[in-house]
Amino acid sequence: MEIAGLALRVDLSGALVWDEERLLVVSDLHLEKGSSYASRGTLLPPFDTMATLRRLAAVVAHYNPRTVVALGDSFHDRDAHTRLSGDDRACIANLQVGRDWIWITGNHDPAPRGVGGEVADEITLGAVTFRHEPTGARGEIAGHLHPKARVATRARTLERRCFVSDGERAVMPAFGAYAGGLSVRDAAFAKLFPKRAFIAHVLGDRQLHSIAAARCY
Repeated sequence: MEIAGLALRVDLSGALVWDEERLLVVSDLHLEKGSSYASRGTLLPPFDTMATLRRLAAVVAHYNPRTVVALGDSFHDRDAHTRLSGDDRACIANLQVGRDWIWITGNHDPAPRGVGGEVADEITLGAVTFRHEPTGARGEIAGHLHPKARVATRARTLERRCFVSDGERAVMPAFGAYAGGLSVRDAAFAKLFPKRAFIAHVLGDRQLHSIAAARCY
């Protein structure tokens, strides 16, 4: 996938890789969402953090990045880091060994703390800016909206996470196990891509499928 002239690799896990910089980007982990819902009386299986971190660990092991950028809403609420189990906290610490780790602030976690790494509102590398909430600026890679696409196959209709891009800017899918999604046909995406048709890069089981958003349900 190309953003503002920069070629980036899309991983089917929902991560984005900048090979030249050995940079790995993930968005919207929403760790401890299950425990957050449980505290309000909605019981969900309490395994989302473990599942998300296992997937993240597999991607980090595969690409061995020099830098990891977590693109905001890494934790589901301000106190989520205090509810991490010892094993999950140890997993995060192990993932950070030997590399830079940057937590971008999100609307759910404005100041992640006590989890290692560095915290930033946004970072700019060359022509690309990484931030949580998209503004539609050229060269922007953001998260927050959790894009998903509903597409028809010969046998059935599928709904999958996706990247959304017009070649100048992109919105990343949520990486978290319980993160949910927003249809690419929602008005929020039309506001970000007002002048050009944009593409839903849909995460398939074995490959990426690039489909015009206008063709999605």
